[in-house]
Amino acid sequence: MATNPSSRESSSKAPAAGLIPVVPAAKPNKAARNVLRKLVQGEAPPTAPMNIVDRLAGSPYANFTIQVGKAEESSRKTIDFALRLAETMFRYGAGALEVETSIIAVTAALGLRNIEVDITNQSVIINYAPRDAVPITLLRVVRSWTNNYAGLVEVHELVTDIVSGGVTRDEAYRRLDVIVKKPKPFPRWMVSVAEAVFAAAVVGVIGGTIFGMMVAFATILLAGQVARVLGRWRVPDFFVTSISSFIVTIVAVLCFMFHVPLSPSIVVAGGILLMLPSGRLVSAVQDAINGFPVTAAGRFLSAFLTFGAIVAGIAVALVTSTLFGADRLNVAETLSGTLPLPLVLALVALATVAICIAEQTSKKLLVPTTAVALAGYLVYNFGMVFGLGGRFAPALAAVVIGILARIVALRLGAPQLVVAVPSVIFLLVGLSIFRAMFVMTLTPEDSVTGAVGIFNALIVILAVAAGVVLGDNIARPFTRSNGHKDNRRNRRR
Repeated sequence: MATNPSSRESSSKAPAAGLIPVVPAAKPNKAARNVLRKLVQGEAPPTAPMNIVDRLAGSPYANFTIQVGKAEESSRKTIDFALRLAETMFRYGAGALEVETSIIAVTAALGLRNIEVDITNQSVIINYAPRDAVPITLLRVVRSWTNNYAGLVEVHELVTDIVSGGVTRDEAYRRLDVIVKKPKPFPRWMVSVAEAVFAAAVVGVIGGTIFGMMVAFATILLAGQVARVLGRWRVPDFFVTSISSFIVTIVAVLCFMFHVPLSPSIVVAGGILLMLPSGRLVSAVQDAINGFPVTAAGRFLSAFLTFGAIVAGIAVALVTSTLFGADRLNVAETLSGTLPLPLVLALVALATVAICIAEQTSKKLLVPTTAVALAGYLVYNFGMVFGLGGRFAPALAAVVIGILARIVALRLGAPQLVVAVPSVIFLLVGLSIFRAMFVMTLTPEDSVTGAVGIFNALIVILAVAAGVVLGDNIARPFTRSNGHKDNRRNRRR
């Protein structure tokens, strides 16, 4: 009996009554399995060591050129050069991360890949261990420091030229010798005047009068000259700082005793702000965030010793004044400026230029650094006006400063540090710690208040330093010097 093909086809498609339909097995989806494997397992083994060259990711030296030649035969000279470069950068005020990335970039560009770098507060160790060869380990200790941001900018330019492949090692040696022997951009007398101008401008910002600014100017000139004489006598920095703060406080006490219409706390605050290690505290927190705990601990200890020296000098001056019948002064009272915002901005700009001269910043960076500082201060001021508080407003301003500092600095061929550090001075992170230490030391009945003040000040400092680092990281995608070329492989020549 013949059957209809259409009926046969329909009967095959329709399941018989009471039977469970058979579903054909799905084909495996390879792409979905690969995505799931990556989500669960990851692309790299979890215990694989990190390649040291990967530390250059996100730095200005990420796209370096490798010079292939007799690198193995001249490895000792290359390591010697890298150590001298690191010592110079540390002496001029560079941070630990900047020094490490420079060493890695230079050694990799000159053909050495199997190196390890260890950096502490005052020493640099480089180990070179090629396969089937005797390893080399060299150590360099940094025994002196100086303010020379202009020299740091030139070192940054030298590292950039080496990384781009345009400078050989011998030429790099000669250029580094020129940088080390080159005089600073500003003479000593100009630095002394700039420090005094900075103190006078600070007094104006925190609410002082014209007469108070003049007193602060003269006081810092006197303290600066005494400090230089003590420096020539090799007196430790702790005692130099103590004597300088003693001089500032004695001047304030004399003004009070002779009924000069001037707030002693304003004179002291303006005089010691230049001595406060605000930049060192921010750098210490940055080193801790970037993974250099030993260096951060050393800088923290140095900063708190400086605070102790300042408090000691002020305490001796106040106790000495009471022996001559003067009343005990409160030099740690909270101050607030009363000048209109345009005038405050003018003083902030003047003080930023002055601190840049004191730090021996390159002349081409004076105006850009001032612009970054003004932008940061405006963010801080409006943050306080809109009620962000004394913790969040400085952090927000620090983020803006970090972003702008990286963009401006790398466009002008300089490290971010030389723009960011002078710009955060007016966030006054050091003045709050001084007040807390003063209260805890000289007024034992308020020791709890002082301890709480130190805790709050440390929170603000951490927020400011973290904000600068965060701003630096936010700006990295916008500061790639070669744009899409960063995605290319390292070239060899």
